[in-house]
Amino acid sequence: MTSIQAEEFTVQAKHNLLQGKTVVITGGAGLLGRQFSRAIVESGGRVVVADQDLASATSVVEEITRKFPDQAIAVAMNITEKQSVTAVLDLLQSSYGHLDAVVNNAYPRNQNYGRKFEDVTYEDFCENIGMHLGGYFLVAQQFAALFRKQRRGNIVNISSIYGVITPRFELYSSTEMGMPVEYAAIKSSLIHLTKYMAKYLKGTGIRVNAISPGGIFDHQAETFVTRYKAQCSTKGLLDARDVQGALLFLLSDLSEYVNGQNLVVDDGFSL
Repeated sequence: MTSIQAEEFTVQAKHNLLQGKTVVITGGAGLLGRQFSRAIVESGGRVVVADQDLASATSVVEEITRKFPDQAIAVAMNITEKQSVTAVLDLLQSSYGHLDAVVNNAYPRNQNYGRKFEDVTYEDFCENIGMHLGGYFLVAQQFAALFRKQRRGNIVNISSIYGVITPRFELYSSTEMGMPVEYAAIKSSLIHLTKYMAKYLKGTGIRVNAISPGGIFDHQAETFVTRYKAQCSTKGLLDARDVQGALLFLLSDLSEYVNGQNLVVDDGFSL
């Protein structure tokens, strides 16, 4: 096989990786969600861009369908409301007959989210954990019910490196940034919830895994970017595209026997 043939084979394999699969991305209009949605379609799949902001989700779909007609749709979904989740499930069932996977990627939070530890109220702490961790639970629970009937399905939860290690608070010194206590509680709990669900759903044909990305570049303060990079192997803060490979692997049949795992993608930040 020549180098050109090998390259063509690799490109073709990537384009067919998710051939025939329909994947729902919650928070599909966000920083990671947009890239995930594009990557799924580029790999041969169909994507459902589910977001509380329907206008933004529609914008993502319009961008995708200019190149890949009929491979993406937008739906409004609030992951904290059961009726919203089940309405989307009913719509997609009637439209497609089956679903292959859901990616828990949304990032709900209230207006007081992100305060310093000593300023967080009990009510805000509980509400933010309920919205984010509880929303992921609700989506997984409702989709699992459908997947049981199908006897197959795939759930991927987006956690974080700060669900794996303790925060490095020194990176935020002298910046307006911080690492919310709610975030650490949510993302660490999500990893164990992933393992719980994978074990509980054993034998049903449903897989449940998580991905823990490192920091994603979003025009953070230069001081923070420099400090963060010093903790990594080569790049430092990642682009959304850097996480998509792990997701495509977990959504594809290449990971058929990967279950209950947490894939860390962080350029060595946690070492």
